[in-house]
Amino acid sequence: MCPHAPATIPDDARREALCSLCGSAFDDLGVRVVDGVGTLRVWSSNATGLDLVLFDGADVDWAIAELRFEQVGEGVWEVRSPQLHVGSRYAIRVTGAQGGGNSFRPHTNLIDPYSRGLVRAGGQDDWRSVVVDDSFDWDGAQKPRTPFADTVIYEGHVKGMTKRHPGVPPALHGTYAGLAHPAMIEHFSSLGITAVELLPVHAFVSEPWLQQRGFQNYWGYNTLNFFTPHAAYATTEARRSGPDAVLREFKGMVKLLHEAGIEVILDVVYNHTSEGGPNGPRTSLRGIDNARYYRQLADGEYVDTTACGNTLNTSTDAAARLVLDSLRYWAEDLQVDGFRFDLATALGRDATHTFTASHPLLQAIRTDPLLAETKLIAEPWDVGTGGWQTGNFGQGWHEWNDRYRDRVRNFWLSDIDYARRASTAPVGIGGFATRLAGSSNTFSSERGPLASVNFVTAHDGFTLRDLVSYNVKHNEANGEENRDGAEMNRAFNHGAEGPTQDPVIEATRRKAMRNLMGTLLLSAGVPMITAGDETGRTQQGNNNAYCHDSPLTWLSWEHEEWQECLRAHVATLTRLRRENPALRPARYARLGEETPGASEMSWFDQSGTTMSIEQWTDASHRTLQYLAVEDTGENPNRVLLIVHGVESAIDVTLPTTSDATRYVSLWSSADERPSAVESVHAPGDVIAVPGTSMRLFRVE
Repeated sequence: MCPHAPATIPDDARREALCSLCGSAFDDLGVRVVDGVGTLRVWSSNATGLDLVLFDGADVDWAIAELRFEQVGEGVWEVRSPQLHVGSRYAIRVTGAQGGGNSFRPHTNLIDPYSRGLVRAGGQDDWRSVVVDDSFDWDGAQKPRTPFADTVIYEGHVKGMTKRHPGVPPALHGTYAGLAHPAMIEHFSSLGITAVELLPVHAFVSEPWLQQRGFQNYWGYNTLNFFTPHAAYATTEARRSGPDAVLREFKGMVKLLHEAGIEVILDVVYNHTSEGGPNGPRTSLRGIDNARYYRQLADGEYVDTTACGNTLNTSTDAAARLVLDSLRYWAEDLQVDGFRFDLATALGRDATHTFTASHPLLQAIRTDPLLAETKLIAEPWDVGTGGWQTGNFGQGWHEWNDRYRDRVRNFWLSDIDYARRASTAPVGIGGFATRLAGSSNTFSSERGPLASVNFVTAHDGFTLRDLVSYNVKHNEANGEENRDGAEMNRAFNHGAEGPTQDPVIEATRRKAMRNLMGTLLLSAGVPMITAGDETGRTQQGNNNAYCHDSPLTWLSWEHEEWQECLRAHVATLTRLRRENPALRPARYARLGEETPGASEMSWFDQSGTTMSIEQWTDASHRTLQYLAVEDTGENPNRVLLIVHGVESAIDVTLPTTSDATRYVSLWSSADERPSAVESVHAPGDVIAVPGTSMRLFRVE
């Protein structure tokens, strides 16, 4: 039976669709070299002819041979020759009839979609595929396979994280090798990070319109090829040595991070390519089979659900298999631990361009044996009709939880801003508590709280520091007259826009950052920290810095005292999360039932009594005590979290429960630096809680 057709998918038509992705017609696409003879297989159902063009190794503009492909059935074309070997530079030329959405240009040199290496030729959009030597000694290094319940993700940019680190040798700044340098590994480990999530490292290019304005695509969400590592992130030495060395450097990075127990998750962009709209560059898929690889209407007009010019048509088996094979390659050959799928809704749209969680590609990714234990994280939206799908990706998938982000920002920032002007906040604490406890109103009980990847910030949007320092975006440096970037940020500047010397405002901002980080790392679900937020990095109010490869986006490693204090808070919070399993349940608790992997949760108000129904929605009531218990037998883990969402201080009475004999203070967001003193309190004690703050206790 097809491995993508498990018994849990009973629908026969869906089962057949899944099996079609495994059809032999799509096997072994790309180059295979056996006994010195290379075979190249390319899929194009609409082409009338294909040619392989081989180029000189020293001058990739000089064609040295041209070979004709033969049709071998089901849209697959094949050519075999001893002239195609490791080190060969080559391109594909495709001919075909015009009309019907086709876009063939018989003299255009095209990238093999399955190419493992690339070199640029003379023209701006002129590339050569390279047959690489993919040998590598992993020396026994194994994937850490960190359980999701123990995972803390750190999202960052390969270049931005290392470009200015004083402990990384200058030759390694901004590179794969630099990311795996001991100085970076020490940073990740001391911070409690278990996985680095890298912004796109698939080979990418900058959009023509962006280059015309003197900018470049820094983030990398403009993929040129789904199999080749981005060469610009390799060291100068590796780039000079060629694609083989670039590939080895990437693998070396993964190996060293794995040896340190750190997983590697890639942000992958399969929803569109760098070929843009119909009049954009013709580098690969458009020239090979435009009508089948990109979503179109009957008249050839593109259906663009990505706002990037095109959308990969994953309702065709060939496009879906291209994505699946790319994932297999990165997970198996390059030992990558997981993937975050950019605009993942686009991948789950059927032939009518409608999203369905049972889409064959989404099911195939989830059930593929070669992707077993691989972390699958969806950005559950795109810009097409019905694009917002948070909570709808189904079993086996984890999702960026934008509803968590928005509620947490509202509670600590925009609600406080509102309360200053209207004397009371607009809403109570109920919605915030739901997010704190794992977003059970968004994810099904079968999926549980670990389906939620919680975040307060990401690469796209304000940094943590800017979130508490600006009311509005300041993107003038992007050259679009501040029209780009999100308008709704749920931010609060606390009394001054941008930098200020006011000590009260600065202190309030620092506490707000600690509250946001504390919420993130003490919530049920999987936390994701944005690189640099642990030290309060700023982008000067720019919430869309995608086009800046400069100190604006590179992490600074020179910190003021308050920044080191914030970093100490983050390290303390990840340690407390690690030490207290009650904070990271795998299942939702059910009233009156014992649920393995769940934390039993009790909710109390400031007086220590059980929260009433009215208090959850009362806008004047924004204080709660959250008791979480993970009962594993002899030594149950119990923690109490106090959340106070009003700027005035309050007295809180610790709950009196049959199981509690004392409360040991572990952390307070009111402290400028984490306290090493574990003060002890008795049930019924009254403690003073400062305005807008949190406190965590171990319950004994």
